[in-house]
Amino acid sequence: MSVAIKARTALALGVPNLMRALSYRLGVKTGLNPVRRLRGAAPAGPFFAMPACAARPPKPERLLVASQAWQTSARLFSHWPVAVTDEPPDWHSNLLTGKQIAEPDRAWWRIPDFDPAVGDIKQIWEASRFDWVLAFAQRARKGDTASYERLERWLADWSARNPPYCGPNWKCGQEASMRVMHLAMAAVMLGQVDTARPALLELVRLHLQRIAPTLRYAMAQDNNHGTSEAAALFIGGSWLSRKGVAGGARWAALGRKWLENRAARLITLDGTFSQYSVTYHRVMLDTYCMVEVWRRRLALAAFSGQMAVFMQAATRWLYVMTRPENGDAPNLGANDGARLLQLTDTDYRDFRPSVQLAAALFWGMRAYAEDGAWNQPLRWLGVDVPERVFTPGWLELFDDGGFGVLRRGDVLAVLRYPLFRFRPSQADALHLDLWVGGRNLLRDGGSYSYNTEPKWLNYFGGTQSHNTVQFDDRDQMPRLSRFLFGDWLRTIEHEGRREAADALTYGAAYRDRQGAYHRRRVALAGDALHVQDRIEGFARKAVLRWRLEPGEWQVEGHCVRNGAHTLRVQADVPLVRFELTTGWESRYYLEKTELPVLEIEVDRPGTLMSEYRWAP
Repeated sequence: MSVAIKARTALALGVPNLMRALSYRLGVKTGLNPVRRLRGAAPAGPFFAMPACAARPPKPERLLVASQAWQTSARLFSHWPVAVTDEPPDWHSNLLTGKQIAEPDRAWWRIPDFDPAVGDIKQIWEASRFDWVLAFAQRARKGDTASYERLERWLADWSARNPPYCGPNWKCGQEASMRVMHLAMAAVMLGQVDTARPALLELVRLHLQRIAPTLRYAMAQDNNHGTSEAAALFIGGSWLSRKGVAGGARWAALGRKWLENRAARLITLDGTFSQYSVTYHRVMLDTYCMVEVWRRRLALAAFSGQMAVFMQAATRWLYVMTRPENGDAPNLGANDGARLLQLTDTDYRDFRPSVQLAAALFWGMRAYAEDGAWNQPLRWLGVDVPERVFTPGWLELFDDGGFGVLRRGDVLAVLRYPLFRFRPSQADALHLDLWVGGRNLLRDGGSYSYNTEPKWLNYFGGTQSHNTVQFDDRDQMPRLSRFLFGDWLRTIEHEGRREAADALTYGAAYRDRQGAYHRRRVALAGDALHVQDRIEGFARKAVLRWRLEPGEWQVEGHCVRNGAHTLRVQADVPLVRFELTTGWESRYYLEKTELPVLEIEVDRPGTLMSEYRWAP
């Protein structure tokens, strides 16, 4: 890889961010960072009190539906089932493979990020994100004494087996932050914010001591690490300050500062988040929702009006992307299975509970008029379900973030074009997603895993796992590392959304560093999607891919058919290949499944015209 590409990418990342990251690594390695000098004793509990439960709870209490997660089984990454018992899990094991991390009593900074003997460290961290704290607290509030006892037993065991700042579960400041947020939300649900027990407050304090010294490294990432860690400092710091614990007010002020800073920096005016990912967008939005719930619960000063504007925009973005029929959304961007604030038993790919909570908090409106599981987070956290409902005619353009959205009735088309203020995680320029109702007809590949063989890292993050054109068997941008592409693309032509009587249209184009050019124009009509791709500037070949909904697809000339669904492709140049192949998609972390992919290959510049029709 050329020095010039690396230099250009470094400048795009930002010199201040690079300096923050470098100083962090040097500080931890040399011992200059105070995080190396932290010490503390593990609190033994009790952490919570068993809530009083009347024989016949009042009506509002009877409306609460507790999650059934973590009773006899849990779903890691909200998908993979693992059996659980009353006894705590092994906090240092990969619960999917049984492999245990070596020497878990080591200082956290001595443990490698990627240990080939264990696999993905995220699989070690997953059980320590304290999703089970929320589930046990819900059932305890409903009067389940066994769940309360389990909550206490598991917290005491976690505290004893993860002594402060030792072992893999203290390695990441964001992981520590998730625990703080979930402990605080459990206290809200149990009505024990003001009567928090000393052991719980000490557990929170120990976590804030770990988060604060490495905060600037989190900010250097320009992603949800910064929002999560700022949120934990604000929530935990204000809690400790309220109880008279030294340092609490300082942490709270630091968290408030960075929450406002991150909202202004990482969220565009149209609501797009810096990670260009639907699932990471949800992580960010759930984080700010917990912050706002906490602020209201403690009657703290409101955040700036500017931050409120960004939160409204971010809420609208996820609302537009989410299908009301089933809560699913395009699998755009990186997807590592992260999900915060799990207060319902809805599927990981159901975004409606997050959208409804954010709409209530930041817009004072409901996203979904009907009652459903999406209202449960509001009830558990004491947020009133608003009377007013979103109006479907709201603005649906996200030109600041590079998402062209077309919607007619229950049909949604999303064109992804490159406007990168922040590092892209996937080579997905001009990818197109198509939905009819809750069905994803043309779909994105997802991520699969962050710690896997190079061929899968390259496949899922690369151009071939998207509905776009790949030139000369290479990615649209060169990969520099596991999480970094170089030579970020820029949109050089942009045709904004146009509305006519018979169709909505949108278009954009880019030219990469090697001279390859791709212009895509999309038109959405009543029962058809029309796509025109102009391509040139490549050396040997170009391959257009359409990643189809699984089904019984058959090739008929230059058309593929699946019942009432047809996809026809024509071109003004000869087609070298028109072939139905097998590809892969990952809708859940660590899962990959086959799907049909139509590949159309040409060996010279030209225009390809695709028409997808479905039953009206």
